Amino acid sequence: MAGGNRVPGSTVTSKVLAIMEVFETSRRALSLTEIAEASGVPLSTTHRLVSELVEWGMLSRGPNGGIQLGLRLWAIAQNAGRQLRDTARPFVQDMFSLTGETSQLAVRDGNMALYIDRVYGSKRVPRASRVGGRLPLHATAVGKVILAHSEDWVTDAYLNRPLTTVTGHTHVNPARLRAELAQVREQGYATTQEEVIIGSCSIAVPVFHTGRLGCSIGLVVPSANAGTMTRHLPVLKGISQRIEAATAHIPLETLLGSVTGSAPGPPAEPEP
Repeated sequence: MAGGNRVPGSTVTSKVLAIMEVFETSRRALSLTEIAEASGVPLSTTHRLVSELVEWGMLSRGPNGGIQLGLRLWAIAQNAGRQLRDTARPFVQDMFSLTGETSQLAVRDGNMALYIDRVYGSKRVPRASRVGGRLPLHATAVGKVILAHSEDWVTDAYLNRPLTTVTGHTHVNPARLRAELAQVREQGYATTQEEVIIGSCSIAVPVFHTGRLGCSIGLVVPSANAGTMTRHLPVLKGISQRIEAATAHIPLETLLGSVTGSAPGPPAEPEP
């Protein structure tokens, strides 16, 4: 819809944010026309704002003229969640060393699980996420742990919104999911079996901070090993306690930033 304006509000900031948001799901360079159509910003305005963003290094222009994210934006973004990532990284690496499985750490970002850190294993497991990627809370083990230990109003708000069916195995029945979350709280861990991508399963536990949920950590394993995932629970729980102890002196809001403070928003597409 180039030439129109679907962007809420009329400020320059809202238009810039709409342009930048286009690149959240795109993995390739885009033309100005594609950016204008996807963002709802008029083409002439898109041309002007993109030129300024390129000049500032937030976007860059490829050899064929396509627009992509710039390295300056990447450098700035590294500071997001940095305290948690830097403090927890040695423990996430230990988790991988002790299990040999892809290890990850996630926090809640609205209605999504945001992956702050990840150590990839050498096993051929289909990848559904990346560092900085987001997946629906109800479809992931780290997300189910977060939902299970969130405040009641957060869980209620989430279960009252449309739940994305990612695969044929994704649990989207609100009543069934609510019962599953109660079980997660009772047993202290969550699992998934091919709910995000066929061929991979996951297991996760919470990491607490002064009695409140801080984040969650988990493993991704091949579906063939789903039946033995729970053998890793001693490692997961031990690492959780070590991260909790290492971050106890840092205020939770400072540790996480503001990502977990927002209420669940509209549905978003999972990482491919």
